[in-house]
Amino acid sequence: MSEPARHPTSSASSHGAHYHNRRELAGVSLTALGVVYGDIGTSPLYAIKECLTGTHGTAPTHDNVLGVLSLVFWALTLVICVKYLTFVLRADNKGEGGIQALAALVASTRNGSNRNRLAIPILLALFGTGLLYGEGVLTPAISVLGAVEGLEVATSSFEPVIIPITIGILVALFAVQRFGTHRIGGVFGWVMLVWFVSIGIAGVTWIVQAPEVLEAVNPVYAVKFVANNHLHGFLLLGSVVLVITGGEALYADMGHFGRTPIRLAWYTIVFPGLLLNYFGQGALMLVMPYDTVTNPFFQMFKGGPFLYPMVALATMAAVIASQALISGAYSLTNQAVQLGYAPRVTIIHTSARAEGQIYIPEVNYLLMAACVATVLLFGSSTALAGAYGVAVTGTMAITSYLYFLVRKDLWKKPMLASVAMLVFFLAIDLTFFSSTLAKIHHGGWLPLSFGAVVFIAMTTWWRGRLEMSKVMDQGTLPDELFLEDAETVALHRVRGTAVFMTSNPGGIPNVLMHHVKHNQVLHQQTVLLSIHVESVPWVGSDASLTVRDLGHGFWRVVARVGFMQTPNVPRIIKRCARQGLEADAATTTYYLGRQTLLTTGRSGMAKWRKLLFAFLGRNARPPTDFFALPPNRVVELGVQIEL
Repeated sequence: MSEPARHPTSSASSHGAHYHNRRELAGVSLTALGVVYGDIGTSPLYAIKECLTGTHGTAPTHDNVLGVLSLVFWALTLVICVKYLTFVLRADNKGEGGIQALAALVASTRNGSNRNRLAIPILLALFGTGLLYGEGVLTPAISVLGAVEGLEVATSSFEPVIIPITIGILVALFAVQRFGTHRIGGVFGWVMLVWFVSIGIAGVTWIVQAPEVLEAVNPVYAVKFVANNHLHGFLLLGSVVLVITGGEALYADMGHFGRTPIRLAWYTIVFPGLLLNYFGQGALMLVMPYDTVTNPFFQMFKGGPFLYPMVALATMAAVIASQALISGAYSLTNQAVQLGYAPRVTIIHTSARAEGQIYIPEVNYLLMAACVATVLLFGSSTALAGAYGVAVTGTMAITSYLYFLVRKDLWKKPMLASVAMLVFFLAIDLTFFSSTLAKIHHGGWLPLSFGAVVFIAMTTWWRGRLEMSKVMDQGTLPDELFLEDAETVALHRVRGTAVFMTSNPGGIPNVLMHHVKHNQVLHQQTVLLSIHVESVPWVGSDASLTVRDLGHGFWRVVARVGFMQTPNVPRIIKRCARQGLEADAATTTYYLGRQTLLTTGRSGMAKWRKLLFAFLGRNARPPTDFFALPPNRVVELGVQIEL
């Protein structure tokens, strides 16, 4: 799942289109290695353990080991190599990837749809977003806990401190988020490079002792395993899915690094390292007695000098994997706010050079509390593995459907080929998803609950804003009528500029009419400013601003921003000077409407949705912070609205 909040400054890394030389490509690929592959890269800590030694695993006999390894190999090949790296990465929204960017791309092909309803693709994307938040809670918990559990392999005396150490690491990780990751982000790639090389070498040392494990690349072993184990073989796919967690990150991070670096890092470092380690763990299963294997990953190093260093390296890799998911949660939240699916939150830019580096305190502390509670609730990586997989596979299925819509509606690809591809991808996704449904009562309810809560909150916020907009539009006057009245009445004009924020790019907003009614004055220049969020991630400055002189000192300004951008209103007003609207910052006043919501109106929203919308509205960040308005130059006028 992740959508890390990083936006490289070089043009090469922004869209992955041009690289001046191989050294630059290698550098971007190394950075991608540290950000993109943390989640999927730490899966060896627990995936094979859950398949062959876990509570719901199967006995590690010769045939079972080869069968599980075959399933692992073909899951990585079909889902990651074929689906994501070969096909899905082609669907970029102006260079950006991720489920919300893909949904916005689909929505751009349906401009004539009813604005009073959320289309099915958007609804699916919102639910997928909720599932990604669930993954954002589980990934730090299971990754860090799985790494720290390596201490138990050395000696059982560490068992009582596993949970406290894990919680301490998680709390420290979330505590440093406010400082930003741009200072340490450069080392992520090197740490993950050492990680993948180390686990690959460890795998080779065991493969040479049981080279027959390499026969598992034959898909016949996978088919035989599922056929021979019947229902249990099918349900075991719910553990095999652990090896492809993080697949969505490949797509979500495309806009930050480009297709080529992500593919290069996968095929040269990640894929070989993962396969060698998975097959090495399988070889260990064949060499060692059944009842002595409890944690195959760390037992690969037991008895040698590398166990404690590997625990430390695994912990660092787990922290990096967690960092990517945390940053991704910030990015997802920022996109949702810009697209109108979530209330305003505190967005702090932690880097002056990288625009995408942000920190959102509300999301940070909610995730920290959820991660700590999850560790305390489940207590082990084995128990957490029971909750893992449902969110990942559900999101993957949604991505497959949205990709089909892009092929069909935007690219105009042949219907037969598009349907065939959809059937192929959904057959894989839904098979994995259905195998994880048995995990629901073992913990799979947790990510589904997150998905449901986030989905309800986002759809309620969207619907509430729509109904509120309808009520406010009822009292809106046409521009011409108001300007005629203003000229006739000859209101007193004071020096300076007044900027009235309005969501409607046509008509006079309620806040301006309240101002005239109560204060009986107008400024020499009155600007009606609307911020319009496009269904693309970034809007260039040359095409983002429309300034129109309405006469009588009134100006209409429409600023277009992408869903990855945060609007800065004072900068927007300053840029208007190029089109004839000059405003002195020292004499400019910003007028905002402060709505008081009453749930006694006649809108079609359910009562509980009205209450939820009012609660979200009361806890939203003030627009002064969100639009970067100078606090000492803002005037708020109260307005009561009945929903």
